[in-house]
Amino acid sequence: MSEENIAFKSFYYSLGTTSFRMQNFNQKIEQQLDLLNQFWQKPEYTNEKWESNESVQEAYYNFIKERGFLKDGEAPRKAKDARQKTSGMRDIGLIDDNRRLTDVGKKLLEISKNGDFSSDNFLQIPKDSFIYFQQLLKTYIAIDKDTGIRPFVLLARLLKNFNYLNKEEFMYLFPLCISRETTKFIESKLYDFRGKGISVDDIVTEIFMQQQNYKDALDFFISEKIVTEETFCRVGLNRKSKNYDRAYLPLYNAIKVVYFDGDNSTKEILNLYEASDIGNVKTHWRKFLFKTSSSASIKKSPLTHLQLANMFSNLGDEVEFKTVFFKTMHLIKIKKTLEDYFDLNRRYLKISDTLLFADEQVKFDVIPKYYFSLLTDEFYNLAFEKSDKVAELQTLEEISPFLKLDEAKLLKAINKDNKTSFSQIADIKQFVADERTERFNKLIDEKFSDTQLIYILQLISKRADKEIQELVTDDADIPTIFEYILGIAWYKISERKGDILSFMNLSLEADLLPKTHAGGGEADLVFQYEAENGYPKHTLLIEATLADSTNQRRMEMEPVSRHLGEYMLAHKDLDSYCVFITNFLHINVISDFRNRRKMEYYGGRNGEEVINGMMITPLENELLIAILQKGVKYPQLYRLFHELQESPLAPKEWYADLKEKIALLK
Repeated sequence: MSEENIAFKSFYYSLGTTSFRMQNFNQKIEQQLDLLNQFWQKPEYTNEKWESNESVQEAYYNFIKERGFLKDGEAPRKAKDARQKTSGMRDIGLIDDNRRLTDVGKKLLEISKNGDFSSDNFLQIPKDSFIYFQQLLKTYIAIDKDTGIRPFVLLARLLKNFNYLNKEEFMYLFPLCISRETTKFIESKLYDFRGKGISVDDIVTEIFMQQQNYKDALDFFISEKIVTEETFCRVGLNRKSKNYDRAYLPLYNAIKVVYFDGDNSTKEILNLYEASDIGNVKTHWRKFLFKTSSSASIKKSPLTHLQLANMFSNLGDEVEFKTVFFKTMHLIKIKKTLEDYFDLNRRYLKISDTLLFADEQVKFDVIPKYYFSLLTDEFYNLAFEKSDKVAELQTLEEISPFLKLDEAKLLKAINKDNKTSFSQIADIKQFVADERTERFNKLIDEKFSDTQLIYILQLISKRADKEIQELVTDDADIPTIFEYILGIAWYKISERKGDILSFMNLSLEADLLPKTHAGGGEADLVFQYEAENGYPKHTLLIEATLADSTNQRRMEMEPVSRHLGEYMLAHKDLDSYCVFITNFLHINVISDFRNRRKMEYYGGRNGEEVINGMMITPLENELLIAILQKGVKYPQLYRLFHELQESPLAPKEWYADLKEKIALLK
């Protein structure tokens, strides 16, 4: 048997590349489209090719590095890094092989530059998301010259058949569907997995053991009378260097001693623990072998924490032991790779804003769910066919005639399930908005308690950015997250009155977490209050910044007053004021905002419109935290802010008085 016969061959896929995990996904795509557009306009590169041209690729790396797109240190291979950072955009048709913007990429860049992401489609998703949706329907991943898959179409098929995929199914089984045959096999197993408790591990193992190279490798492994490092280099089927598999020999020997030979001495169990320290798969191995992940506990009492009953227990002979070890080794390798792919697949598929990733499940949002449920099985044949139009702007019908919207059937399906009586697509808008508001309130209850909001705001005060993104989302930058958290906090302070999703003038994913666009961080929070016992009908603009000192004076003094002034000119019949929130307030910012109450604001081309004074109340983040800690509600704040508006105190003393009065609120 030649070594070539048992070489690695892929039987799973991912969108994008693990070498470039893009946080702030939408923002990074929009920024790179803009940077590529600028780069190719430079005279020295206008007529250059990208492919097989490392000097141009390296020049692009330096170009985006100089413009602040890259935050890390110098890449050891700049050309390779440039290819990795652009390959995902090529895969979904935003740029071509030579990294020039396609018509699709140009359209997305135009939307980004205009800053108008509002919905203009029947799915009620932002217009840029609708373009991504169309692109994902065409995106094809080649496995080999004869095999490939359109992941989004495949996922739509699975969601139509099963309504949802749980996290394990999406992570470990969805990427294994690379052909009609494997898809049908996994679908049949999914029914068994859900109904009869068959494990994902069993399904994954069964699939890779159907591959000829794995069968050959196992036969070779069993035939080896003496197992050596070279044996594992041969049977490890490593995607990269075979030398990585040398580390399996000590583990193989240690497992054999403890389980097959039955030596449960302290020395051998500790040797097993040390031998299981294999790169990025050690956590998986130790989960199979030990009851705890605590190194101290295992070293203190090895036998107590050894998994006595696992796949290595009670094996009959060495052939059976080798078979189990081989399958376990490859199961762990494959699962670790698929776990790496999970984040990539999730990020790419999420940009369509048609999918919900929540409660350990992935499923379609409301309208996409009904839309895809109505499509015939013929449409789903597209999952296994390559599109040659991925770089072209196409309507849904041009992508496939089966995608033509049947408005009557869609309305009938929605009305039947929800006991509604919509007569046209436009009527669904409020239905979708109500469903989103309900989900948003559920999200707040589950993820953003007052205690959690206070903790996140404290982290924002410290600028613990990494932890903030871990708690909220890494698809938005910190200024956007700050506005999002402020919106939720003020909504709770306001006792959840009003249409919070329209108040938060932010871009949200389908999961209702924030996302940042290339021009992000500029949205206002606009709370509209109906008359209540405690305040009249009015509007509150909340402006926020994380800029400090001189930057705060330069960046915020003019924009905040301009935003409020323009809003008041546009809504002359409304009583409106502004609250400005930041980590640290510069004294001259306080002074400027206080003195705006006696200053004119002129609007119109020639200043023919005028506002005679405006109210801007500045607050430091620590005061908002105190308000949340005390459980103070908005009517109290409204009265306090307006009572202090006419205070004769100078700005510095006025702000000190505001802090004291907030401290006294109950």
